[in-house]
Amino acid sequence: MTTADGQHDGDCDGEGDGGTQGVDAGPGLPSDPVIDTDLVRRLLAAQFPRWADLPVTAVPRSGMDNATYRLGDDMSVRLPRYRRWVGQVEAEQRWLPRLAPRLPLTVPEPLGRGEPGEGYPFPWSVYRWLEGDTATTDSLADPLRAAADLAGFVTALRHIDPAGGPGPRLSNAFRGERVGTECDSLCADSLVRSKIAKLKAAGLVDSDAVTAVWDAAVTAPAWDGPPVWVHGDLATGNLLAVDGRLSAVIDFGTLAVGDPAVDLLPAWLFLPDEARGAFREAVGADDAMWARGRGIALAGSLPVPDDPFFDDPARVTAALRHLDAILSDP
Repeated sequence: MTTADGQHDGDCDGEGDGGTQGVDAGPGLPSDPVIDTDLVRRLLAAQFPRWADLPVTAVPRSGMDNATYRLGDDMSVRLPRYRRWVGQVEAEQRWLPRLAPRLPLTVPEPLGRGEPGEGYPFPWSVYRWLEGDTATTDSLADPLRAAADLAGFVTALRHIDPAGGPGPRLSNAFRGERVGTECDSLCADSLVRSKIAKLKAAGLVDSDAVTAVWDAAVTAPAWDGPPVWVHGDLATGNLLAVDGRLSAVIDFGTLAVGDPAVDLLPAWLFLPDEARGAFREAVGADDAMWARGRGIALAGSLPVPDDPFFDDPARVTAALRHLDAILSDP
């Protein structure tokens, strides 16, 4: 993959991710630190004393890659759990203020960047708190309007000048990379085919139908335009709604410039069947882009029994529901 500034950034062995260079836990510090409210309070007291007296509370459902805490009434603190995701801090801090004015939905506003300290080895961020509930398929007041709002966001993001933007890389899980590329990504061809084989052995899915979708994705013509901005993870947990209408898009850690097919994810992972066609038409996805996007959605919806992510039965149920939507889409 070539980035918007013309530099090759397709080091799929994980090297070349500038966001993680120079970040080291250091002597006596854990590489995967324990994060709790006490740590957050100590970090604030040391680096942002003006906010140190505000209450700190864990959000009800924090992310797997980053821990999030509410700070007072109108701020939040976000801390990477693992070294791999450290580059997301720099990406969000640098690019969100530049992208926000050009987007039709609200996005996170960085208010401060924290540095390693108090036994925590990574940079971290303070953001404006965004009101709204996690948007779900069942909570949408008007699915067709939601499809139009999402398409408007995706289209606006694509049209922002990508000059200097980061390409697919380790810290964004190579979102925006070509489908099937052998890198540390959910969409690596060998990984997906291995998962399909395990699911076939377990009798959990129609492996022939799943394989057909994946084959169509990896053989579809590659994106032949210039790389464009992509969010990279437009799924339910990263969409907020007020009174049933989409209001905000959060978690830009997977932000990149690359293949726009990755931002078709909500067609199968969020929108109901009756809104899928409207979304496709509004974003202008041709057959090749649609096939690649469908494959990307499938790669993240394979509930392999030995995958720790699927220890939660609710995740298995959601994945199988997403697979049904992917496989039923002609």
